[in-house]
Amino acid sequence: MENLRIPVATYRLQFNRDFDFNAARRVVPYLHALGVTDVYASPLLQARKGSLHGYDVTDPGRLNPELGSEEDFAALTAALKGYGMGLLLDVVPNHMAASEENPWWWDVLRFGRASAYATYFDIDWESARPGLAGKVLLPILGEPFAKVLENRRLKLQLAEDGLVLCYFGRRLPLNPSSSLRILACTAAAPVPAPLLPLIPEEGSDPLFWRKLWQLYQNNPAVREYIDDKLQQMNGGENDRGSCNVLEEILAEQFYRLAYWRTANEEINYRRFFDVSDLVAVRVEDERVFEALHFKVWELVRRGQVTGVRIDHIDGLYDPQGYLIRLHHVLGKQAASPGFYVVVEKILGDEEEPPEAWKVYGTTGYDFLNALNGIFVDPKGLADLEEFYNEHCDIFDLPGVVYDCKLRVMEKLFAAEIRSLARDLERLAAEHRQGWDLTLSELKEALVHVTAGLEIYRTYIRNFNVSQRDRSYIEGAVAAAARRCTTAARALNFLRRVLLLEEQRQTWLGFVMRWQQFTGPVMAKGYEDTALYVYNPLVSLNEVGSSSRSRYLSVEEFHRFNQRRVEAWPHTLNATSTHDTKRSEDVRARLNVLTEISGPWLEGIKRWHRWNAEKKIDHKGRPVPDNNMELFIYQTLVGAWPLQEDEVPEFIERLKAYLIKAAREAKTWTDWLEPDTVYEEAILNFALSLLNPAQENRFFADFLLFQRTVAYFGAWNSLAQVLLKGASPGVPDFYQGTELWNFSLVDPDNRRPVDFKRRAELLTGLIAEEGEDRKALIKNLINSWWDGRIKLYLTYKVLQFRREHRELFTFGDYVPVAAAGTVAGHVCAFARHRGKEWVLVIAPRLPARLTARGGASRGGLPPVGAVLWGEAVWRDTFLVLPEPAPKIWHNILTGEVVEVKSTSQEKHLSLAATLSSFPLALLAGMLK
Repeated sequence: MENLRIPVATYRLQFNRDFDFNAARRVVPYLHALGVTDVYASPLLQARKGSLHGYDVTDPGRLNPELGSEEDFAALTAALKGYGMGLLLDVVPNHMAASEENPWWWDVLRFGRASAYATYFDIDWESARPGLAGKVLLPILGEPFAKVLENRRLKLQLAEDGLVLCYFGRRLPLNPSSSLRILACTAAAPVPAPLLPLIPEEGSDPLFWRKLWQLYQNNPAVREYIDDKLQQMNGGENDRGSCNVLEEILAEQFYRLAYWRTANEEINYRRFFDVSDLVAVRVEDERVFEALHFKVWELVRRGQVTGVRIDHIDGLYDPQGYLIRLHHVLGKQAASPGFYVVVEKILGDEEEPPEAWKVYGTTGYDFLNALNGIFVDPKGLADLEEFYNEHCDIFDLPGVVYDCKLRVMEKLFAAEIRSLARDLERLAAEHRQGWDLTLSELKEALVHVTAGLEIYRTYIRNFNVSQRDRSYIEGAVAAAARRCTTAARALNFLRRVLLLEEQRQTWLGFVMRWQQFTGPVMAKGYEDTALYVYNPLVSLNEVGSSSRSRYLSVEEFHRFNQRRVEAWPHTLNATSTHDTKRSEDVRARLNVLTEISGPWLEGIKRWHRWNAEKKIDHKGRPVPDNNMELFIYQTLVGAWPLQEDEVPEFIERLKAYLIKAAREAKTWTDWLEPDTVYEEAILNFALSLLNPAQENRFFADFLLFQRTVAYFGAWNSLAQVLLKGASPGVPDFYQGTELWNFSLVDPDNRRPVDFKRRAELLTGLIAEEGEDRKALIKNLINSWWDGRIKLYLTYKVLQFRREHRELFTFGDYVPVAAAGTVAGHVCAFARHRGKEWVLVIAPRLPARLTARGGASRGGLPPVGAVLWGEAVWRDTFLVLPEPAPKIWHNILTGEVVEVKSTSQEKHLSLAATLSSFPLALLAGMLK
């Protein structure tokens, strides 16, 4: 659309109190010099104090004051505009913080269903649990309620905004009637005269509480009277019976306090996944929609926000309805026609966002996994999986995923399952096919169908069930039938309901609620459990990865990119994000293991023997087991630092990561019931591996092996940068990854970034390039370990892309085939628009490439092996399309190469084209 702003390249910045608007403003000149056109910002609206990510929004009507003032934000956006840059804002429509800092939530806790915000949150006010109807369950207690109460952990206090209940650092409001009754009840001392005219009939007037607070602060008699009252309510230290009054007061509130362990069993509000501190909102309600986006509209009207990224779209009741409404409103608010919108959507195999969504694409996990797949050697992967099956006794990833989804539904989502099962029971009771089905049968069918769903969710919103959704539901029912043979009739009834075989409004309501539930089950079961359990090659264990497609051929990657040109030309292409399990550089290293599977597996066997004595016996089994041991070795190989002085910090990061990984796997320990003995054994084992003492044979052997992986992994990573930068879509760069970055899952990947150093390095590179580019290229190769080579490549690709934005934004995609001895080691394609052409050439499987075409898979290739020139590429050439130019200019090296034409084809020699550098970005122009 004319005047629509499409980013050329985005750069994700993680804002928090330590990286605020002013810090971001100082980074803008560097990002512009790098070639970035749009800052992609984490959520900027007011979040909980100290939030490091911004997804726990407390007030959507204002910017987060911890990030700076309105003036600071205006200065940032003015700096962006000064460089012609935009701001893509992360918007959170699904949930808010369940915190006293959230005025909406506070109001609901004080007034219950009478609150103006009672319908803003997704709360089940009609809970069937005794004592919970009309209340919100708050699972915030560190111990059972009786123990907390009798030990006087709960205290009533007067605050400026009324009487509150305090539990350590948390505050909760009292409802007005309880507050007034406490103030007015009989006490040993008479009510002070200044207080008598102040007590109104209703205790909901904020002015009353402010006046009372002033009296309390300034009038000793009032303070003494109120303190005595509250002391009576709080009870005596050694008198258990004296807490009865406080218990009665708590029973009158619109919330019910509970032990935190009850959350997953009894929670009666929808959460973000299983996080009780994040309460879901009903954005499908127009009032909620407007209130949540009030500040966003303002920023768009001002031109300060030029695009939005919608977080967790699958959590919404009606994603399509939300996006249509968003599109309509943004069309009115934006200064130019159209508005750039992408969604965080995890896609399954062959899955695409529904056509009716008013978006330009997703945040790029599908691209991440497609690109990663071409760097995996399928033969080597088969070796790794065969070894894994034999030594770890885990055979089937889809089966692991299914079982993990069952496990999280039982452990983390029991309350949600019970609620849905009861709803299904009511539907069954109204239909002859379900007349005599029991609750247990229906619940069993429900959990198995949910476990069998291969995607995050379906998108049924009316009685017209699409063929896409029908196919996925039928597949889920079939998978459930294979595992759940005792509930065949219940499965059949559930299938009828999910496919809306009868147009009943109650059935549609159930389906839409179920669809909101399947996404969290997939996220927690697959992403946060199975991907820590199934470990033959953990570079494939990524958000959005597939349990089926573990690698891609070059031809399949081309088909993937061609489809993007046709359907999603402006979607984001990511390789690292704030949610990835490990960084792009870690994955690039680990993929090398498939090329050297023989030495890798021999090394594992050797290390397993050497390190057996470092394990302990815990509950009748060695710790770590083979699976966790393999996971640790891969983590060390993938994330080991290139600089020796970074090792101490890495070890501390490793310790935190291994605890998180073990708990996420939920095999021997978990977040709910940590086995600290097991966890300590894991850490001791890992630390013992890194002991440099001579008797530790592992450490020296590991370092030699890891250096090889690190070297070839670096070239994998550079190839990723080039392919991402030129592929259809908008390349997205996560903060700091323009240098080598070996981060693991959050919070490890949210560590501070040294932008000053990066800016200085880029300035130096630009100066050296101007003086002698040939010498610079040679120097970058020789010092590849310092990361400047990645920074240089990123800069050259993004600068060229920005200078030729029409070519990359709207240009055609042309796969370019290779022929010759090592043709399988190159991925090449062209982009062209009119007379403009660009040709991209990236090596793949570099460790095997140095073995002259991959004939040998036995030994380790040498560190520093040359990946360019005739000795490597020999007779291999590209077959260019007939319209392509004959003369090409290499943007990376400055070299000029010429096409050789035969009577039938145009050939481009890789030995000549890649004579001094193993990657090429070639620009050509037709006459």
